[in-house]
Amino acid sequence: MIQSMTGFGKVITELPTKKVTIEIKALNSKQMDLFTRIANSYREKEMEIRSMLSKRLDRGKVEFVITTENIGKDPATKINASVVESYKEQIGEIAEALHINQPEDWFLLLLRLPDVIKTEMAEADEEEWLVVSEAISRAIDRLCEFRIREGEMLSKLFEQKIANISELLKQIEPFEKERVEKIKNRIIENLQKVPEVQIDANRLEQEMIYYMEKLDINEEKSRLDNHLSYFIETLNSGHGQGKKLGFIVQEIGREVNTLGSKSNQAEMQKIVVLMKDELEQIKEQILNVL
Repeated sequence: MIQSMTGFGKVITELPTKKVTIEIKALNSKQMDLFTRIANSYREKEMEIRSMLSKRLDRGKVEFVITTENIGKDPATKINASVVESYKEQIGEIAEALHINQPEDWFLLLLRLPDVIKTEMAEADEEEWLVVSEAISRAIDRLCEFRIREGEMLSKLFEQKIANISELLKQIEPFEKERVEKIKNRIIENLQKVPEVQIDANRLEQEMIYYMEKLDINEEKSRLDNHLSYFIETLNSGHGQGKKLGFIVQEIGREVNTLGSKSNQAEMQKIVVLMKDELEQIKEQILNVL
């Protein structure tokens, strides 16, 4: 069964001092396009995280985000007293030199200046990373489950569209036979409008055969039918078939276009237009297949 490239997975896990949130989003892309935003405490694990994602998700535009939120006392966040003192002295000197009164809320101003708040992020130990790594794996599982569900919906859509094209192909046959007679009669009628022209029956028959062979669409019909069957066969052969299905759709499009160029009959051309409409809907969605 095929899978969609679109997916979403989220897991929240709690540690003794913090809550860790993991979110993974995936959209369609020709290759693996991975973007990560990782909390500082797990930054050294970035390559391991990327490896986990690449092995499981194959391809797609993937956004991975891991954030932390403290749920207890945070001794790692401190006010840098020496920096505050330095800022206060400099502001006082400048204010005195320019004859400017210091603002009443000068202390709040100092706290907003760069490097006043110092946060020391401790790197995760092995026990913590084991918990977080397992949570990342579960988030990937949920994204893959999402992809499978989306793939089932896409598969049903494709099967319906291919069945519609196959049915339209069958509807061409009666018009095809009628078309041959119409073309033959039209040629003869046009020749008869020119009385001074002598018609060689044998030559006329040869030319008619040649003309009919040029407009014959049996080969195109046969190839189109084979491509439709091959599409369904590939659709049911497992995931990772997106690119292959895209190539088959291109071949289907070529045969449909050739049918349109050879049809030379209004009813057949209408059927070809309906085929193209069904095929266009497949093309729009095939880009989402993994």
